[in-house]
Amino acid sequence: MIAQFGRRMLTETDPRLLWKIGYNFGYKGMRSVNLFKKRLKQGVHFPPFLFISIINSCQLRCQGCWVDVASPRTMIELEDMNRIINDAKAHGNSFFGILGGEPFLHPQLLQILEAHPDCYFQIFTNGQLITDEVARELRRLGNATPLISVEGNDIVSDERRGRLNVLNKTLEGIANCHKHKLITGVATSVCQSNIELVSEEWLKRLIDMGVHYAWFHTYRVVGPNPTAELALTPEQVLKVRKFVVETRKKLPIAIVDAYWDDQGEALCPMATGVSHHIGPGGHIEPCPIIQFATDTIHDGPSLFDVMTKSEFIKDFRETSAKATRGCVVLERPDLVADLVRRHGAKDTTQRGTALAEAEALEPRNSQHNPGNAIPEEHWAYRIAKKYWYFGFGAYT
Repeated sequence: MIAQFGRRMLTETDPRLLWKIGYNFGYKGMRSVNLFKKRLKQGVHFPPFLFISIINSCQLRCQGCWVDVASPRTMIELEDMNRIINDAKAHGNSFFGILGGEPFLHPQLLQILEAHPDCYFQIFTNGQLITDEVARELRRLGNATPLISVEGNDIVSDERRGRLNVLNKTLEGIANCHKHKLITGVATSVCQSNIELVSEEWLKRLIDMGVHYAWFHTYRVVGPNPTAELALTPEQVLKVRKFVVETRKKLPIAIVDAYWDDQGEALCPMATGVSHHIGPGGHIEPCPIIQFATDTIHDGPSLFDVMTKSEFIKDFRETSAKATRGCVVLERPDLVADLVRRHGAKDTTQRGTALAEAEALEPRNSQHNPGNAIPEEHWAYRIAKKYWYFGFGAYT
């Protein structure tokens, strides 16, 4: 299967883009994690991967969205983005996840990518703004992969995304990526209304469309309209995990997951310290769904200085890791509220109701399911996770 996947990558993508992802993301990403592990031995926590929501605006209105997409536009300007990225690069970072809202609504997104050819960016997008022209420019730049969200068939997509003709517009974006030989991913927030997408048939369709990797992440019950009825049961979460592990050996498409280690034990990227989040207002948050902060990118002499000295981020990591290997927001929303109060953290939303939302959440299961670990079976995923993406001592 590795050979078939390699053949796909060589024949379906621009060789220059393969070099970019191999060097900027692969080699330099491993180096970044090794530097992270060295810092941990010194008691210094600065994540090797940063996720940045560069804008709050979006043209869709998805169920369960936690971002103030309909509020006045807030975004991180080019100058601030350059400062964030340059500071992170000074400490070995080379990979950045770009989120929104919808990142392609940011008027300077392509300028951000162009300013940092030595980095690699994963853009979390609904794909509808990836026109032929935009896809051509992404190929020219060569240092970004679109991760395009697909949430079900025509009917389900319209219901989940709050607009009409969503799927067709998104598929046009995927087609433009394929036309211009981009390394392209598709992400699905798996819930009760679209769990049928967790299938070999769907992945084969993605392969036919020229998609190179897929990411199934489970729906999170958060935000002002959490839509709890969409949440998966613990049995369904295990079913998704089992499917991912088994299908990695069968089909020539990479399948990403970020919530289990090589032994199949649950983990939280925030609690391990491998990633934290910067919101569109410049607030430094534990992760995208935890919309509270005591610090911003404008505090202190550098981002590194602010993040490594943040007592709020440190306490969130440590308290979460002690409470669960899963998602603290889902399992222990009471701890989230306690941490916010303890540190006097600011609600970073424009709606100003994030604390009340956390207090109203009912505890529920996340990916943590003790006694039901499903270890990685494919050697490549097992090795990658063992050495470059695991617990980092967070749960000892």
